[in-house]
Amino acid sequence: MKAIISLSLLLLLSLSAQAETRTIHTFVALCDNVHQGIVPVPKSLGNGQDPKNNLYWGAAYGLKSFFKYKTSDWTLVKTLDSENPIILERVLFKHKTKDVYMLADAYDGAKIKTCTENFLKASNQQNPFQLVHEGQSLSFGGAADLLAYIGHDGLMDFSIRVDYKEFAKNDVEVIILACYSKRYFSPQIQQAGAHPLLWTTHLMAPEAYTIKAAIDGWMLGESAESIDERAAQAYNLYQKCGIKGARGLFTTGF
Repeated sequence: MKAIISLSLLLLLSLSAQAETRTIHTFVALCDNVHQGIVPVPKSLGNGQDPKNNLYWGAAYGLKSFFKYKTSDWTLVKTLDSENPIILERVLFKHKTKDVYMLADAYDGAKIKTCTENFLKASNQQNPFQLVHEGQSLSFGGAADLLAYIGHDGLMDFSIRVDYKEFAKNDVEVIILACYSKRYFSPQIQQAGAHPLLWTTHLMAPEAYTIKAAIDGWMLGESAESIDERAAQAYNLYQKCGIKGARGLFTTGF
């Protein structure tokens, strides 16, 4: 009887630990001089088919490089195979002290529209999927706890139509680091039923130090206003734009 009770207790503890695991899914539309309506950047940074050198992925402040080389609290767990040909690279990160995983997808810059649509569908809790890491099932896509989009604001250039589903409760929080993201993404996020944790009011450089700062606050359970301030402080630190301007750039909620 004691053995059965002990086994049951271990199972409950295991399930409890898994329940506390949180996941982040980040959609990165690679910078692309040819296929996006952007002010051109140097050719090596703006090749949307080259994740290794891309401004938003492999460059110094790109998502993969920044979290791999410039942070001390995240570990690159592994690079994963993607069955989707327009996801050119998929990586899984694990926070060193908290039970938080981040999956990041580098989308072909020419397919920014599909990247945007996939992000918005996930914001509506669509297309959930599981990844197994060391025997633990991790939830991403529409089942992730936090979703983020990084890249050019393609909604400035094209229109999309997503078939949103209605949910009795949608707890998905989103971060959108793109120029004027609140203005252009608001109608879509409202239809998706998601909660905008952080987005922008003006032109911006969607580099990884901003999302890193926001995630730090999110993991600590800080208020949306505190996370907003963290983003502004980080952006000013790297962009030297003045804290007043940085605070005016980021906002939370509708």
